Amino acid sequence: MNIAIMGAGGIANAMAYTVNAMDDAKLYAIGSRSLEKAREFAAKYNIEKAYGSYEDLVKDDNVDLVYIATPHSHHYENAKLCIEHGRAVLCEKAFTVNAKQAEEIFKLAAEKNVFITEAFWTRFMPSISIIKELVDNEIGTPYMLTAQQGCSILHIPRIVEPELAGGALLDSTVYPINFALMMFGWDYEKYNSSATFYKTGVDITNSITFMYPDGKLAVMNSSIASEIDSSVVISGTEGRVVIDGANNPRKISLFGRGGKHIRDVEIPKQISGYEYEVRASMKAIKEGRLECDEMPHEETLKVMRLLDQIRCDWNFKYPFEE
Repeated sequence: MNIAIMGAGGIANAMAYTVNAMDDAKLYAIGSRSLEKAREFAAKYNIEKAYGSYEDLVKDDNVDLVYIATPHSHHYENAKLCIEHGRAVLCEKAFTVNAKQAEEIFKLAAEKNVFITEAFWTRFMPSISIIKELVDNEIGTPYMLTAQQGCSILHIPRIVEPELAGGALLDSTVYPINFALMMFGWDYEKYNSSATFYKTGVDITNSITFMYPDGKLAVMNSSIASEIDSSVVISGTEGRVVIDGANNPRKISLFGRGGKHIRDVEIPKQISGYEYEVRASMKAIKEGRLECDEMPHEETLKVMRLLDQIRCDWNFKYPFEE
């Protein structure tokens, strides 16, 4: 399939490298708001087509799948543009700024019969199935999950600007939250949360806790102001699973009672981790489906609604929101 990338920033470079290393996909086009930047990007990654506007990119009938790599403040308008031109979409996280935008995008995609899915790469990785099997079979009854993600990136403008939907919640916290939901599920009884805010008004550090009726607890921390050890620990009555990397697991270790190290579990070799979401999207498109099983529309909507509620609890909304 011919893959096009919309946006030529940091994550676009990671995806370009990945697709070029795949043998079942072709990096065909790049679209940027600057033709000069698009041409530089195309030359760097040996891309056939370079477009100086997103409108020109989506008008190319040879494009099979568009990967949206723009800031999430622009995902709504970018995804809408793709769908209106019949282009299948793999949209980077956070899928949109809020649930209302996500609902409108999914409704439009259904009306136009166009594939779209959220590129939440962790959910597509084979390592998640490995971790889930360990949790289900190796550590007894699981009761505790701690997950954290973050790094010091306050110097990046889009991260701290409210007009670009900045803040830790949509950029970093989505990883611990999704990990907790993948492992412990949605049937939490209640949650609590807290956050600190930057001078621009966006959240820079936060902590969220899910409390489950059967006694399980999931504690999630994230920050865009601090260098946090990205990790997940899932603990049970007979041991714990320790994951290095809340977004892209690099190492999985199993420990028994008393902290005894039992074994490290091998993770399948990968290009970067982005290839799984691309392959899943191509497979769904070939099968005529409008979403991926790994990240169905309803799951994206549920997460976006949760993020909306958390921001409401903090009395935090973006300037462009009603």
